[in-house]
Amino acid sequence: MTATYTFDIFSSLDGFASYDDADWGPYWVKDGAQFLDRRLALYADEQRLVFGANTFRLMEQMLGLSKVPAEALDPVNAAMRSTPTTVLSSTLDGPFDWPDATVVKGNAVDVVARLKAESDVPLRSHGSLSLNRALMAAGLVDRVQITVFPVIAGQTGVEPIFQGAADFDLELIESHTFHGRTQELIYQPTLHG
Repeated sequence: MTATYTFDIFSSLDGFASYDDADWGPYWVKDGAQFLDRRLALYADEQRLVFGANTFRLMEQMLGLSKVPAEALDPVNAAMRSTPTTVLSSTLDGPFDWPDATVVKGNAVDVVARLKAESDVPLRSHGSLSLNRALMAAGLVDRVQITVFPVIAGQTGVEPIFQGAADFDLELIESHTFHGRTQELIYQPTLHG
């Protein structure tokens, strides 16, 4: 049996993973207790994070041990930072400002296929857009968990999540609404055609 791999992403309604030169704030200022409790619960179960090099660099810059001490981290980011992490990169070498981070070099598709076959715990990747588009095309993503915030970032949005991705049919397997506005949708993707 192989481990489940979840591509976990935050999105504006118009499909952007992030924004630039805007005052949206974290979670597009649409978080709240229900949303944060759900995010914290996602990290309560044993799992392994998988990041590409660019996302890992960003996470380490924002949340690294020397940047934010454990007592200053919010519970969600503290849980994420304490989760064992595999970084897929041909350019990074440790040591890292992140606990329990291991770099694995090699073809990402081959590495993740091996991780899925060998892991005793589920795998979760937050962000890492190009990595996860490639893994989806290779049939290695079991779940796409997209949290859609009720904003349109047409002028300030960056990083279109599925730009250049293959075509997929999606089967909705779970959904949640937080504070009557933010949607978490969990899909099982299947290559179309």
